[in-house]
Amino acid sequence: MNRLCTSGLAVLLAAGLNSHGQDWSRARLAESPGHLEWVDVKHNGRVVRCFVAYPQGTAKTTAVVLVHELFGLSDWTREVADELAEAGYLAMAPDMLSGSGPEGGGSAAIKGTTDLKTAMASLTPARVNADLNAAVRYVAQLPAANGKVTAVGFSWGGTETFRLATNTQDLKAACVFYGIAAGQEQEFVRMKCPVFGFYAELDHPVARTVPQTREWMEKAGKTFEPVTYTNANRAFMRFGSMPNATGPNKDAHDEAWKRLTDLLKKI
Repeated sequence: MNRLCTSGLAVLLAAGLNSHGQDWSRARLAESPGHLEWVDVKHNGRVVRCFVAYPQGTAKTTAVVLVHELFGLSDWTREVADELAEAGYLAMAPDMLSGSGPEGGGSAAIKGTTDLKTAMASLTPARVNADLNAAVRYVAQLPAANGKVTAVGFSWGGTETFRLATNTQDLKAACVFYGIAAGQEQEFVRMKCPVFGFYAELDHPVARTVPQTREWMEKAGKTFEPVTYTNANRAFMRFGSMPNATGPNKDAHDEAWKRLTDLLKKI
């Protein structure tokens, strides 16, 4: 693991979250007119529970695999999937804690932020990468998909999205929200897709890794396009989506969402 990743888990643990459920997200999901469902993605003896949000209409579209934060598959992550479907994309959010909870449950079965963090800390890069690769292959073959898949990850999920980009040839793009470069520097040459970064100016531990990541990606001859949002905090996508959100986090959320959907249109 490179030096940018050595302290990565400790850095991401510092983000904090009062609960892995968000009332406003649950309310939106309850009222969504979209087609939302749960599916089981099976590979190598594992079953990964995934939330899928389908766009309206019959046209095939780009698929997005959403990689959640350090707090497991939350209501907010599922809300993002629903919003992407509303924007016209097929969205899948795997529960990376599938099978890690009580009685073989996932994120929803684990109560309390501390227990969630403990469960997340037990995940190995190999398991995460295998689960995400399985999700990418699965969603690409759904009838609503056009075969093109993008990965979008937040915080811990941003780091794992970067890692995934070095370990698959099946992505058209990787969108990393306040995640650090994962994997060995020499592994970056394996990337087959561009990486688009979304960073918060006040997230100093992660933001200061961006110049080094840019240097390594340039050395490997790969595309890395980072944008840093002024006065924003880490998790600005979640903070900025809260009811009555204002200020830099709201501005960063809106600007980043536009950038993300503009990028997806070009894929």
